[in-house]
Amino acid sequence: MYDPKGNGKDKTVQSVQFAKAEPPDHLRGIVHRFLELKTNGTLSDDYRFHALPDACAYIVFDQLNPKITGVSKLRAASEELNLGKAFHYVNIRFLPGVWQGDREEVAYGMVDTTYSGGLPLNEINRQLSKRTFIDQQLVLSEFVERLIESKQVVANPVTEKIFQNLDGIHTVSDMAAVSELSTRQLQRTLKRTTGFAPHDFLKVLRLQQTLNGNDASSYADQSHFIHSFRKATGYTPGKYSRKFDV
Repeated sequence: MYDPKGNGKDKTVQSVQFAKAEPPDHLRGIVHRFLELKTNGTLSDDYRFHALPDACAYIVFDQLNPKITGVSKLRAASEELNLGKAFHYVNIRFLPGVWQGDREEVAYGMVDTTYSGGLPLNEINRQLSKRTFIDQQLVLSEFVERLIESKQVVANPVTEKIFQNLDGIHTVSDMAAVSELSTRQLQRTLKRTTGFAPHDFLKVLRLQQTLNGNDASSYADQSHFIHSFRKATGYTPGKYSRKFDV
């Protein structure tokens, strides 16, 4: 199964805590992880969080301001977000292609915007307040169940087939073949359910495979790999590994 590394935590900042938790078994075709990112005290400098492209949609809950919440998804390149000197976020990371909500709900790098959409996110954020991350997971799971019931999120059989065959996928044609779709059908399906064209979706999957420790054999040569990695993250692989803990 696809196991994205959706964050780059600065190695030099020791007082930032990152935690992740598996969803319950019945939600694993929908949710990849529940995540928590917070400071222990106040930092001396603003913290810049390096969000990596992973094709996942997130629901972000700011635990310091219950009005700051929303649905966020990166495109095919990374984004560095300034989180300030003190922060506490709890997130739901959905698997690629399962989010079915209004496309206008999906923002880009949402960490400082008051939510005014139709989902009960402010209500959920108030329920999360002052709970431990373990207790919050029950609230988050119940909320995901509500999203499933209302069909805001649904399992995606196309991306699931792609994830099950990642090792054998090197081209868009390979992706279409394992999905049992024509290239044109794959184009329409991926664009509708993930927001990505097949070529960009494949680039994101390749990047995530290298971050999971797989080699770069799917690239034509080493220079092509370095160029592609830098285009997606803004760093060469060497500089990225020295700066960030993934």
